[in-house]
Amino acid sequence: MTGQQGRHQHKVIVITGASSGIGKQVAIDFAKEGVKGVAIVARNRDRLNELAMEIQDTCECLVCPCDVSDKSAVISMARNVLDKFGNVDVLVNNAGYGILGKVQVQSIEEIESITATNYLGMIYCTKAFLSSMLIRKNGHIVNVASLAASFGIPGLAAYCGSKFAVLGFSESLSHELRGTGVGITVVSPIGVRTNFLNHPSFKKKNKSWNMRYSLDATTVSKSVLKASTSHRFEIVVPFFMRGAIWLKHTIPYITNPVIGKSFRRMMDLDNDTNHEN
Repeated sequence: MTGQQGRHQHKVIVITGASSGIGKQVAIDFAKEGVKGVAIVARNRDRLNELAMEIQDTCECLVCPCDVSDKSAVISMARNVLDKFGNVDVLVNNAGYGILGKVQVQSIEEIESITATNYLGMIYCTKAFLSSMLIRKNGHIVNVASLAASFGIPGLAAYCGSKFAVLGFSESLSHELRGTGVGITVVSPIGVRTNFLNHPSFKKKNKSWNMRYSLDATTVSKSVLKASTSHRFEIVVPFFMRGAIWLKHTIPYITNPVIGKSFRRMMDLDNDTNHEN
């Protein structure tokens, strides 16, 4: 047994957004590490059932169809998880999505939906499990954010806003949790090859740029597993992108215009006149 397996053995893991992409890979990787059980959370019951069939031979798996933007649904989901396993050791808040488009052409409902899933969903799930972790003086919350939590990207204002909020909420909570036995770590990857870009609004996106500068879900999953036992507040993936964050905060008057121009061109926003959903 590896040291990593030893740290995860017999733990109970909750993963939101587990039906595909990063969340699905995280569930698979945790299942290989000798955990006691995994609660997989997402809206798509059929995909969750398929994932459960894949990992149920290595650990207990609880399928939890749930829309994390629905507060009452999250409360019910958490009750079912705690009734099943008794406690939760690691909560991975991964559920999220984005829509490409300028603020002026996006509807209020679209912006609200992104915010409710990416930000409020994280809060609902954190609140649902935090008290039980604090009572046991043990547990770790991993919030999957994005490099977009540090850079305002044109065309993704609602998504970036939600991820900025995740980072700020997490930083504040990390100070509150000091000395409690409960930790929190944010994983901030650059673009990842998942279903994120399948939304119709991304159809104008430059595909060659997407493939060249994005990561696969397996790479990010490894960082999530590392984060679940880490004392660090934020893990940026790949690590060298932390240099870009430093430059953005140190010389914003140089980096911000370059970032804005680059992303407008790569996302073809300068030619956008109509919004498609």
